[in-house]
Amino acid sequence: MASIYHQLGQSLRARVPVALATVVSGPGVGAKMLVGVEGLIDGSLGDVDLDRVVERDVVGELAAGRSGLRHYGQHGEAREEVVSVFIESFAQPPRMLIFGAVDFTAALARIAGVLGYRVTVCDARPVFATRKRFPMADDVVVDWPNRLIDSVADQIGPRDAICILTHDVKFDVPAVVSALATDVGYIGVMGSRRTHDARTTHLREAGVDDAGLTRLCSPIGLDIGARTPEETAVSIVSEIIGRRTGRKARSLSATEGPIHD
Repeated sequence: MASIYHQLGQSLRARVPVALATVVSGPGVGAKMLVGVEGLIDGSLGDVDLDRVVERDVVGELAAGRSGLRHYGQHGEAREEVVSVFIESFAQPPRMLIFGAVDFTAALARIAGVLGYRVTVCDARPVFATRKRFPMADDVVVDWPNRLIDSVADQIGPRDAICILTHDVKFDVPAVVSALATDVGYIGVMGSRRTHDARTTHLREAGVDDAGLTRLCSPIGLDIGARTPEETAVSIVSEIIGRRTGRKARSLSATEGPIHD
């Protein structure tokens, strides 16, 4: 147990995201596991199968910066309440910066909020970037996208996402250039294939190389046939999740083996 607290202290001092899972009721009360973004660091809840299931869930909660109570069977079974585990995440919630106060922005902000993101909506036009239009966002900022990105560049990391929905080269190109200068994990840019091709030309003129272009998800989102703003938001967050987990988008009905790792 002392080892777990020692490693927890080291992680906190280094500002490394980490979560502590503790059995609060059921067999093994008091047992603990320390889990990082890559999985188990130390400890056990007393059952190898329970450890495996809880480790998976803790990684997911840590990615969203959430804490909460989870219930399992004695060996990690779902829909049972034999064992209760409290997951305490020591991490700031991931950030999503959405640029462009357009129809799709509200839907994306809502879904991102459900997934645990701290959402900032930004647009240079004060008549559109208002709290009244985007009450679901944590922050609404009136500024040029690149200036906002530059101001928070040192606070953005691999767990965060930048979604550029502005559809305007004068906003898009500087925003992409600034986003590429950060360690952000996801950069998505909305637009048709034609818009994408034209924007790529402007980006190359701005000095963006092949490596930079490879980091972009443009056009933004997975190809799921989305039409409405809500469906488009689902396609975007699905792509973000897939990028984070390293998974390719496939239907579960077309695959074999366990659904979860």
